[in-house]
Amino acid sequence: MTPGEPVEAVESLTARLGRWSAGRGPLYLLLAGRLRQMIEDGLLRPGAPLPADRALAAALAVGRSTVVAAYETLRQEGRITRRQGSGTRVADAALAPVGDTPEEAAGPARAHDTSNPLFLHLLEPADGVIMLSCAAPAGPPPQLVDAYRTLTFPSDGDLGYHPAGFPALREAIAARFTARGVPTGPEQVLVTTGAQQALSLLTRHLVSPGDRVLVEAPTYAGALDVFREAAGVPLAVPSGVDGIDVTAAERAMAAERPALGYVISCFHNPTGGVLPPLAGRRLVTAARRHGVPLIDDEVLAELPLSAPAPQPLAAFGDVISIGSLSKLLWGGLRIGWVRGDAGLVSRLSRLKALHDLGTDVPTQLAAVRLLAGLDELLAPRRARLRACHDHLRAELERLLPSWHCPPVPGGQTLWARLPHGDGVSFAQLGLRHGVAVLPGAALDPTGRSHAHLRLHFLHEPEVLTQAVERLAHAWHAYQDAPPRPRTGTALNAITV
Repeated sequence: MTPGEPVEAVESLTARLGRWSAGRGPLYLLLAGRLRQMIEDGLLRPGAPLPADRALAAALAVGRSTVVAAYETLRQEGRITRRQGSGTRVADAALAPVGDTPEEAAGPARAHDTSNPLFLHLLEPADGVIMLSCAAPAGPPPQLVDAYRTLTFPSDGDLGYHPAGFPALREAIAARFTARGVPTGPEQVLVTTGAQQALSLLTRHLVSPGDRVLVEAPTYAGALDVFREAAGVPLAVPSGVDGIDVTAAERAMAAERPALGYVISCFHNPTGGVLPPLAGRRLVTAARRHGVPLIDDEVLAELPLSAPAPQPLAAFGDVISIGSLSKLLWGGLRIGWVRGDAGLVSRLSRLKALHDLGTDVPTQLAAVRLLAGLDELLAPRRARLRACHDHLRAELERLLPSWHCPPVPGGQTLWARLPHGDGVSFAQLGLRHGVAVLPGAALDPTGRSHAHLRLHFLHEPEVLTQAVERLAHAWHAYQDAPPRPRTGTALNAITV
């Protein structure tokens, strides 16, 4: 596949295949079955080129014969064509999904399809796979159940439509920001259905097709999906244990004038890094000087494992903060928020009204109760995270000592670096050994994190031990395999 060729990139296809190999049966039949499903669902469009045998085999950590046999199965079914010189392609529009018009059949894959393995893992059943990929608390805390049992609903005169959020919850969120050193009024708070919707609304409001979006490399994969869905172009700046490289960010803002900047200043996902206060002040000042709206993703900011979290980035100036109860308490508690200028919140409220007329009110009422006792709720959770963090690192050191897995000061993930090889192909092999991990290439638009994996430490210690044992078996098999070319590449990003 030559650079610039309009093909289904091998790393993108590999991610979109999801957990194709987690079922039973020969690998070539499992691969053929997943490709067949993608063709039938319209995720691989008629006429779309498919990767060469060797390239796909390397990305999937399988022998070339597996890919050849899978392709041959689909060729015999008439779903793909294989010709010398023109490669392998999805068959023409005669096999287009039912309901597609000829114009739709000839077009590209649907824009809302995602290649993010994090989301794909959520969309598919577990099948005995230990999930170290999706980092969110499993199971609601007892206090949430109690909050629902004792809800006091509004009076009969309340229609239940609150696009900006239920007033009591907006007040509670504003009060928490004020207590953290960022004076906030309820008119500065928009309640959203999770932080993902908060980010989506901000992107829809601020980013037009072709606009640059300043991001960290690596960063949260869900944010990259949102920016690309809006046809924004990631403007990638390196990030590490001390957060974003502020000098590089200043240069990027001056040269490119991005429409938006997105950072995770505290307990960064995936690295766990923390932006020091002086660097944070510099970043906020630079964003103001260059007229760049700056989003600080705070979904993990209240999960320190050791020293307390630093002051929020919004304490230094005009910063848009987003947060959520989903990462703090339970993934199913879909309560998020935007904290920003009252004018921005008003405009976002009108945009949110177009989408859902407002977040579910009973859930917001429960969130008011939970926020009132959040510090007491978080204390045991932080202690458990510390213990699981230490346990996972100890098991990795015991069974995979060649991996580099530094400790993190907060959050819920480790950023592991492999001594050699490629995270995408190893993640495929890990799936076949019963454990799902997030390859670094999915979180870095520059492709520079190809040798990294993101691992969360939310499971119970015995499950983490089992997961590392499976990873160790997969790593031994990976080392015994022939050397594989790296598949991770920069994906439509500008790097600085």
